[in-house]
Amino acid sequence: MAERIARGVFRTEAPVTVESYAAVVGEKEGQGPLGSCFDEVISDSHFGEDTWEQAETRFQLEAVGLALGKARLCKDDIDIICAGDLINQCIGSAYSVRELAMPFLGLYGACSTIAEGLIIAALLADSGAALRTAAVTSSHFSTAERQFRYPLSYGGQRTPTAQWTCTASGAVILSQGKGSIRIAGGCIGKIADLDVTDINNMGSAMAPAAADSIMRYLSAAGTSPEDYNCIVTGDLGTVGSRLLLDILLKQGVDITKQHRDCGAMIFDPQQQDTHCGGSGCGCGASVLCGHFLPMLENGEAHDILFAATGALMSPMSLQQGESIPSISHLVHLRKD
Repeated sequence: MAERIARGVFRTEAPVTVESYAAVVGEKEGQGPLGSCFDEVISDSHFGEDTWEQAETRFQLEAVGLALGKARLCKDDIDIICAGDLINQCIGSAYSVRELAMPFLGLYGACSTIAEGLIIAALLADSGAALRTAAVTSSHFSTAERQFRYPLSYGGQRTPTAQWTCTASGAVILSQGKGSIRIAGGCIGKIADLDVTDINNMGSAMAPAAADSIMRYLSAAGTSPEDYNCIVTGDLGTVGSRLLLDILLKQGVDITKQHRDCGAMIFDPQQQDTHCGGSGCGCGASVLCGHFLPMLENGEAHDILFAATGALMSPMSLQQGESIPSISHLVHLRKD
């Protein structure tokens, strides 16, 4: 059973492991520096569907299907799936799981959803409530633009702090002891709010939440940054990453050598005009499944902290002048 080691922080005792995983991305993501890492690159942003929202559902279905295929499993082998996305009421996930017909826990953690899903899926497997669980999430550039910003045909200019919502999906299957990568522990995030109201500066809004979760886990586990090969954030981008490092340095913690950010990694800042990098639920999920989990599996890394970050605003809250509350859920991944 999982052991509580601090408020909102736990370590697992049973061997809850990553049995399989897969990442599916869009054309722009496939042209980035990590393009060769992903299982599949889809050049059609509609994925053969009539709408972008339907396409996002297809991305999730493809990622789950590939993960199942790698492990030689079928959909009936999954006891519970935890899924979420950015679209209102998480319809991308609801419609994908409608086709999968799996017991379903719908989640909304914005871009932190893959870490939230992994935590819940791991605890369900650890408790014995499920033999196999799955976590999946997705985002799509065009569905996010339609919902949170302007119609694509509007042609509005992006501010320097803006990020590019990734068209991508990542899926992870967990089970008891059937893989070499273990979920060693986790930290459930707390809401942080710097009173940022600019939707084009989400990296700055999310950085304090990431700093809080990283500090809480290091303190509770009695470890230091040097104990980990990488300390990964979901999608702070270049601006948010600098702020994260500054916040932690002021608290006497230096993660400069270990820090990696999925949003800063997925695009080439010189060749691709994405300003501060990538964002969206699919950003951290696809880079985790395409880059960091293979690093662990291949023995290139043995301990990774993955702290996905999410901005928990809505179009309505922004129109009302509300600030952006943010959260970061952290998962400790270990290759035993």
